[in-house]
This record gives sequence, C-alpha cells and structure tokens, in this order.
Amino acid sequence: MKFFIDTAEIDEIRALSKTGMVDGVTTNPTLIAKSGRKFMDVIAEICDIVPGPISAEVTATEADAMIKEGRKLAKIAKNVAVKLPLTVDGLTACKTLRNDGTMVNVTLCFSAAQALLAAKAGATFISPFVGRLDDIGQDGMELIADICEIYGEYPDFATEVLVASVRHPVHVVQAAKLGAHVATLPPKILRQLYDHPLTDKGLAAFLADWAKTGQSIL
Repeated sequence: MKFFIDTAEIDEIRALSKTGMVDGVTTNPTLIAKSGRKFMDVIAEICDIVPGPISAEVTATEADAMIKEGRKLAKIAKNVAVKLPLTVDGLTACKTLRNDGTMVNVTLCFSAAQALLAAKAGATFISPFVGRLDDIGQDGMELIADICEIYGEYPDFATEVLVASVRHPVHVVQAAKLGAHVATLPPKILRQLYDHPLTDKGLAAFLADWAKTGQSIL
C-alpha cells in the first residue's frame, strides 16, 4: 500500500518525506489557504520535495473551465495529479485530461456506483471518503470493499483506490486488508502508525540492559 500525506504544510512534508514512507501528497485549496501563500507556488514546492503524485485541486465547476485549470496545474510539474470532483463535469474533464496524459484524482466519492463511473472515465485515482461516511452512520470501509471487489472484476480498470478521510490507524489497516492501493493520511495519523506501547516498553528494557554493560558501539 502507498501512503500519501494529506497536508500543504511544507515543514511537515519535508520531515515526513525523510522517513521514506511518503509516496505522494494530497492537497486542496482550503489546506493551502491556511499557509497564506500563493496556491501555485505551494504546489510547485511540494512537487520538488516529493517525486510521487501531488494532487492539486481545480476550483472551477464547469467542464471546460476545469480542463483549462487542470492543464495549467499540470504544467507545474510532471508529478501533478489534477484533483476533480465526482460530478458529470468533473468526469468529463477527467476523460479529456487523461487523454492529455495527465494524472487525475477524482475526489468526493461516496458510492460504488460513482467509483465505477470514475474508472470508466479513466481516473488515475478514486478517492472514497471513509471518515465522512462513518460520521453519518454508514460504514466507510464497506464502500472500500465494494470498490475493490468491482475493480477486481475488470482487469482493464487501471484506477487505484485512494482511501481518504482517514481518521485513525485502524482505517489504514482495514483498507490494506481489503486491497486498497493508497491511503492518504494526515501527518498525525501517519505518525500514529509507528506507535505501540510494547515497542516503547521493549526499547526501554533494551536500553537499560545496554547501559548496565558500560559499553559503546561508537
């Protein structure tokens, strides 16, 4: 499974990219607005830090305008994935941009039927929002299972399942067990994947035993 981080904070991206665990980044205008910087400048800087797919979202809602914005975003760097909403216009723009050779992340997916449409439009990634479904009493991971099952029936579908709105490490493990290709995680969640009390306890015991020897490797 690939890990993308869901942030536009440059310092966080630089720090986490050094771990070797970051395969890409997802952003949106809201995240970038918090930085107070120009949208295009932030995307360009992120593309320089992480060589994997960097999702940059359009702000238009009509297909022709989405295509124009998408083409402009794609010129920033080869690893830009244009982020489009799962609407009729969004999927129309997806088809055109994919024909251009541009990666496309179709976002705001909440049903298997929508995911099927995105795959037919040639989306590089489909982003189902599991946490938001959980929030309204539905099972977000059931949607991931349905999408993975459908895509598995059609080998010609190249669309990767990018699990979004991840709220905790359990979401990540469940998505991996179902065969999802990617999870996009807030930095906090990625760091939580490392944590386990028995790891901390074991390391503390080892260090205590080593200290008693009075030795040093260096």
